[in-house]
Amino acid sequence: MAHEAQSIIRLLVVLLFLGCIMIWIMMPTNTFNLKWFPKIRGKADPTYFGAQGETILMYTFPVLLIATLGCVYLHIAKKSSNESNIEIRNGKKHGTTIWNRPMLVKGPLGIVSITEIAFLLMFIALLVWSFTTYLHIGFKTVAKTAAEYGNTVEQEKLYSVGIWLGLVGNICLAFLFFPVTRGSSVLPIFGLTSEGCIKYHIWLGHILMAIFTTHGICYITYWASTNKMSEMLIWTKDGVSNLAGEISLLAGLFLWIATIPRIRRKFFELFFYTHHLYIIFIIFYIFHVDISFSFTMLPSFYLFLVDRFLRFLQSRRGVRLLSSRILPCEGVELNFSKGHGLTYNPTSVMFINVPSISKLQWHPFTVTSNSKLEPEKLSVVIKCGGAWTQKLYQLLSNPSPIGRLGISVEGPYGPASTNYLRHDTLVMVSGGSGITPFFSIIRELIYLSNTFKCKTPNIVLICSFKNTSCLSMLDLILPISGTCDISNIQLQIEAYITRDKEFKPDTPIHPQTLWLKPNPSDEPIHAMLGPNSWLWLGAIISSSFIIFLIIIGVITRYYIFPIDHNTNAIFSDPLRAFLNMLVICVSIAVVSSVAVLWNKQNAKEAKQIQNLEGSSPTVSPSSMIYNADRELESLPYQSLVEATNVHYGQRPDLKRLLFEMKGSSVGVLVSGPKQMRQEVASICSSGLVENLHFESISFTW
Repeated sequence: MAHEAQSIIRLLVVLLFLGCIMIWIMMPTNTFNLKWFPKIRGKADPTYFGAQGETILMYTFPVLLIATLGCVYLHIAKKSSNESNIEIRNGKKHGTTIWNRPMLVKGPLGIVSITEIAFLLMFIALLVWSFTTYLHIGFKTVAKTAAEYGNTVEQEKLYSVGIWLGLVGNICLAFLFFPVTRGSSVLPIFGLTSEGCIKYHIWLGHILMAIFTTHGICYITYWASTNKMSEMLIWTKDGVSNLAGEISLLAGLFLWIATIPRIRRKFFELFFYTHHLYIIFIIFYIFHVDISFSFTMLPSFYLFLVDRFLRFLQSRRGVRLLSSRILPCEGVELNFSKGHGLTYNPTSVMFINVPSISKLQWHPFTVTSNSKLEPEKLSVVIKCGGAWTQKLYQLLSNPSPIGRLGISVEGPYGPASTNYLRHDTLVMVSGGSGITPFFSIIRELIYLSNTFKCKTPNIVLICSFKNTSCLSMLDLILPISGTCDISNIQLQIEAYITRDKEFKPDTPIHPQTLWLKPNPSDEPIHAMLGPNSWLWLGAIISSSFIIFLIIIGVITRYYIFPIDHNTNAIFSDPLRAFLNMLVICVSIAVVSSVAVLWNKQNAKEAKQIQNLEGSSPTVSPSSMIYNADRELESLPYQSLVEATNVHYGQRPDLKRLLFEMKGSSVGVLVSGPKQMRQEVASICSSGLVENLHFESISFTW
């Protein structure tokens, strides 16, 4: 029944999605503007919703319905995970298709599959179709319009092109915020994650700003050629406000410049802080085009606002950091207390903020623990790679250890489902700290092999490090307890040390563990919306939107409508836009807060303080730092050592290693430097062997 329900919901979502795309395709045509739109306008009563009633009905409602159905779909998928485990236990496997193979490996787009290229070309075709249709229809009357306003035909064409570019750019803006909605219920329906979709956000952002910048240049050129530069400062009570559009464009340009790769790499904080200009960009965009037209792009931003406010509520809580493992290679593993109700899948990501280092900076790190194997702990590994991570390492590795470290988190966020058992062999290729996403996958396979006694794929971990001290990263494959049984999996580790020619006995290669003393006010990391989080998210999206419609309907009926129709005055469009934005924000904030507080009261384990003494090591010096000799002598650790081959003074011959892999289906995951990812993608897409399946999973924000 669960699978049937999922199939029905997915069919409804696909139909709604195709309907939305059809509206975008038909929007520039006369059929839409002269036949469809008037009929839809007749269905939307302006007494209650004003001019935005039809755009809410056509653009906003279908997308929010898709998001709500997506929540139900993901809830059913989560609850039916036991059925999926039965399938796994019975050995059912699903191969990958040719559509997921990399098509482009090197270039500005990065590693792109055939499917991604196909959808990108279709999206560009939609933009081109819309623009050319506007040109074809609009230029038929351009001579008449030019004569009416006293312009030349060329000037009127320039003015019209500016308008049509703005309309086309709005299509990009309508999709811009879907990829950055971390807790999205829309992306997982299509097998996507927010992290993996960041590149789509980048593509959309570049196209959007190129179109909007050209849109602005067209208008400035038109005003200059017609001696109407004073129109740049117009902020009208009704209609388009030019000044608001210019403020929005300037904010977007500053944001766009900061995304240049060289600037982003060298001045990440500049990139991070200027990205908050999106608030000014959106607000003044709405003032510029009026709220009624803004509802064509507001659905994705509405979902982003819901997600952003929920993340804000989560970030207000201090979380309980139990311990850290300090690595000789300038890295740390943070081990947090976790509520039993919080579950997540491998390769999930969590954002971390340490107020003592920076109150504003949030950094994403891969979750290395497994929520089923370690029901009470959540771990992330952080390798020094910048000023923020260096300060964190210094805090924890200080000879005078700290007793507590205040930390806030957002997440974790990850794929809705995974199935690594569809392959006979799973090859994981990593460089440096890129190994961390694979810890959670290995622990997932350990859990499945021990719990369901099913055959797991042979695991081959090919990892490349600079120095011998980096071998300490391999210790983190096993949980800090070291009690898991790895005898049921076939694990082979090929470690390559590129700078050291031989093993250096005086180099420390094992981590030290620091146990901390959290404050009683610190809470375990738990699901903000409880075990039924997807249903609660669907309730927040739908109920907040309904509350918005009710409030704005009352305001329109008893405040705006009488002014517009019973007097000679015209209600201010900027004020109308402000009221709509205010009601949207209030509706989302109130409903989300109530949902979070309700679940917080019901989550008893979030209020309980764990007995820290029971979590402490059996050997605990007064300094609270100890070398985990007991762990190093354990059977799982010895099995890990036996499975590891270390190669000094060389880099892995990836082509030879991958071509030697046996099995009808070999899944290949890669995480590390850009050059390594491109090399692995090229090998898998070369067609020289048929059994290599490159998994298009992105581990890089």
